[in-house]
Amino acid sequence: MKTLPLEGVKVVDLSRVLAGPHCSMALGDLGAHVIKVERSGSGDDTRGWGPPFASDGESAYFLSTNRNKLSLAADFRSADDVALLHELIAGADIVIENFLPGVLARYGLDSDLLLAQNARLIWCTISGFGPSSTRPGYDFVVQAESGWMAITGEPDGAPMKTGVALVDLMAGKDAAIAVLGALAGRDRLITVEDRRIHVTLRASALAGLANVAQNALVSGRDARRWGNAHANLVPYQLFAAADRPFVLAVGADPQWPPAARALGLADLAADPLLATNAGRVAHRDRVVAAIAAAVATHPAANWMAALEAVGVPCGLVRGVQEALQEAIDEGTASPRTGAAPQGHGCVRYEPPHLDAHGSLIRNHHWSAFHHVPILPARPA
Repeated sequence: MKTLPLEGVKVVDLSRVLAGPHCSMALGDLGAHVIKVERSGSGDDTRGWGPPFASDGESAYFLSTNRNKLSLAADFRSADDVALLHELIAGADIVIENFLPGVLARYGLDSDLLLAQNARLIWCTISGFGPSSTRPGYDFVVQAESGWMAITGEPDGAPMKTGVALVDLMAGKDAAIAVLGALAGRDRLITVEDRRIHVTLRASALAGLANVAQNALVSGRDARRWGNAHANLVPYQLFAAADRPFVLAVGADPQWPPAARALGLADLAADPLLATNAGRVAHRDRVVAAIAAAVATHPAANWMAALEAVGVPCGLVRGVQEALQEAIDEGTASPRTGAAPQGHGCVRYEPPHLDAHGSLIRNHHWSAFHHVPILPARPA
């Protein structure tokens, strides 16, 4: 097993559903020891989010974001369980949670007290709308309220959410980045407040608007839906070949003439009005109509070969299974643990059954990790 950058870092994950567990999984992928604390009896909400369920009864949803963790079922109403959590947190580097304000303190898990008792502890709270809000944070609601749905979908269609819970995933990654930053600079974090991190779904969603937000701020006009086209680039959208759709992504002016010639549109390649992206945006309808008519005459593979031969970005629209199969064939994904982590991460533990490691953790605390077999490394 290769050396991992967060080896020995201890994380108590009190969060559930997606954003918090995605953050702790990212830390676990990098080598952190993550204890996932779950509700006794039912566990993380996502254990019941199915079908589909794997052959052992675990939901696909839960499997997607809970590898590289040990599971402990705990009852916050039990004095013994709360005492155990105090002991685990006293030896931890990071706590991640997504409870509404005041809930944990009500059960004897007050973050102020625990931060004061452990001068090395970093406490990360993930919420929907901020430290003082009692609104539950759900990705779908935040997508609606943060402008995402207003810009997603066909121009003449209804507002549409993204196909995955992308706000939750972004917030989880934002939380992981913030935690890693605090961990790297921990020796300079003196006060309790220095070591407290609060990440919100709403802030992650607004930041994720990126160029769309800046377009609105600069122009003074609200953003609108573009379907599979791009507000700022032409041609940069979906086209229907004779057999299946593909995408063409001309992101730089030097790519345009070879793209047009590869599509049999030499007249457009030579037109000075279309030499710059601004010109192509101004003549969007003409450019798009000409490409659409041209590509409808031959299969997508023909156009892909012609475009790739001259270095123009393009891609087939694949189904999820089709996309994943390639990664599975390469050994970089599995049905049980998903796509392999990038960078210096690896998969060491499969997603756990509820309380799979409860006895070990209760008896050995953090040294429980020394008793759990690590998955064999996949061949390179």
